[in-house]
Amino acid sequence: MIQEYLTAFFLIFIAEMGDKTQILAMAFATQYSMKKVLTGIFLGVLLNHGMAVALGSLLSSIIPINTIQVVAGFAFVGFALWTLKPNKDAGDAEEATSGYGPVFTVAIAFFIGELGDKTQLTTITLAVNATYPLIILAGTISGMLLTGSIGIIVGRKLGDKVPEFMIRLIAASVFLLFGITRLIQTLPSQYVNTFTISLFVAVTGFPSWIWIKIMLDQRKKGLETAFKRRARELHEYYLQINDSVKKICLMDGHCQQCIGNECLINYTKELIQQGMAQENHDIMPVKPSDDEIHDVFDSSKTGRALTLTLSMMVKSSENYKNPQLHRIRRNLETILFNRYLDQFQCWGDYKEWLDNLNDPEADTIASQLQKLISAELPTKKNT
Repeated sequence: MIQEYLTAFFLIFIAEMGDKTQILAMAFATQYSMKKVLTGIFLGVLLNHGMAVALGSLLSSIIPINTIQVVAGFAFVGFALWTLKPNKDAGDAEEATSGYGPVFTVAIAFFIGELGDKTQLTTITLAVNATYPLIILAGTISGMLLTGSIGIIVGRKLGDKVPEFMIRLIAASVFLLFGITRLIQTLPSQYVNTFTISLFVAVTGFPSWIWIKIMLDQRKKGLETAFKRRARELHEYYLQINDSVKKICLMDGHCQQCIGNECLINYTKELIQQGMAQENHDIMPVKPSDDEIHDVFDSSKTGRALTLTLSMMVKSSENYKNPQLHRIRRNLETILFNRYLDQFQCWGDYKEWLDNLNDPEADTIASQLQKLISAELPTKKNT
């Protein structure tokens, strides 16, 4: 029982490191709390892998066990090659579910993202030979939760220092070892000869060499995979905005004592710290009760912090919809202008709001925003 759990856990864990669903976990972690993301992952994977376990158990009752073992061996070899194949970005599943609540959104995205994926097929393969199918399910879910957690933490703490190339090579090697071992144990001896071994080496070796060469070329040229790009952007933004907001306060000589989170500047610092630590994101923005905040902050530094946040939001539609970024934006607007724009449908509306403030700092931000839009979205409308 324990062996089945550990095998399922280890195979899913190693297969998902650096995979598109780990990128998806990182992406959702910019919008929702880590608890909600992991709850969504649990529910989505429970449904997806539950179907896989049920199918595997059914197959084991109608197909001879030796045939199943041979098919499983070839399946693991196929999973090894699949692991080396360059990934597409994870944005499609995320985009398709963006209109639902946090937990349901993440659950549906992971259910869709895992349909027909190697981890679902791996789960079917494991369940076919399992004495305890529910233990296999528990192992695969645990593996997915751990890889999702690591993806979120790595994205915040390590940025682009992710050894993705080595992770994928190790994952592929593990699958290949499982596959070859199972084939050696179950293939009839008449099928193991010089010709079949040479054919196997050619069929597995050629695509492996091609895909490893592509990854090496990407590393040599400095090209980023979607996983590393997402990790770097999240890491850099939170570090920069944290540093910027720390420099806004001019308390010395202005305030008699710090009032903590009753001050909007400190409140914003706390909001950023919680984002960096992957704690609760469900914090509503507040508005100061008086105008004296204008005497205790650096307007130019506040403007730069707001511009930094807007630049992050312009980068992608996912960032544009990110409620955490909007909360930081509204707080910085309140600090700078003593008012904020709650919602806007397009960047044109936001620029119009800035123009109507008749404020020199707002004019500067509007000009910088236009440059950001032109640089990031040269072929799209400003929406």
